[in-house]
Amino acid sequence: MDLPILSLGLAVLGGAVIGLLLSVFGGGGSVLATPLLLYVVGVRDPHVAIGTSAAAVAVNALVGLGAQARAGRVKWRCAGVFAVSGLLGSLVGAHLAKQMDGGDLILWFAVAMAAVGGSMLVPRKAVGDPFVTLTPALTAKLAPLGLLVGLAAGFFGIGGGFLIVPGLMAATGMTMAHAAASSLVSVVLFGAATSASYAASGQIDWAVFLALVAGGGLGALAGGPLANALADRAAIARRFFALFVIATAAYVALRALHILG
Repeated sequence: MDLPILSLGLAVLGGAVIGLLLSVFGGGGSVLATPLLLYVVGVRDPHVAIGTSAAAVAVNALVGLGAQARAGRVKWRCAGVFAVSGLLGSLVGAHLAKQMDGGDLILWFAVAMAAVGGSMLVPRKAVGDPFVTLTPALTAKLAPLGLLVGLAAGFFGIGGGFLIVPGLMAATGMTMAHAAASSLVSVVLFGAATSASYAASGQIDWAVFLALVAGGGLGALAGGPLANALADRAAIARRFFALFVIATAAYVALRALHILG
């Protein structure tokens, strides 16, 4: 689809906001990409919006993974088992989503958004084992969890970090910092698989994708200083952001039900 220059400019701006939110809150911001494309940028097909946002999320997560890897926070073996086992799930989820009517899919996407916002309101313990290593017992826990999370991520076209982080912590006992860093391996792989599935069906707008990625890079640069400024009020800021995500989910659901026209 051919969008006017103004729409592509809005995609850059929206990508910057999402990149900023990801830098400040470490997750959840990517779920806003699809409604942004539909209701602000002007992408008309929900499938194209989901496929395009999944591709952009994968690229942004790859950039974040590089930074976390340099800091030594990624538990590669645990992350690898989770991500590889979830790869098939993400492909199946994307295939199922493409078979669904666009309006119904967006309604379910609103449910996923509400779940993301709700998960951000749940306090998480940062403590855990910083020296966790992969064992056969942990593999048996990680593989089925990865498959289920990959299915959800592929179906909704989201990174799935809000499910991956607690999943890694519950299965391995690693710290939240290590889980957040390690989750990016899955976010990259799931996003790449999902977007590849949509690309094979011709359901990605590459101009909008490039605009989102460019904006996301700018937002990530601005997010660092803002995160430091909000350090003392991070919990309060995260709650407000979670409520905003839930409110956006309600709006998306109403639009999907044609209540707002």
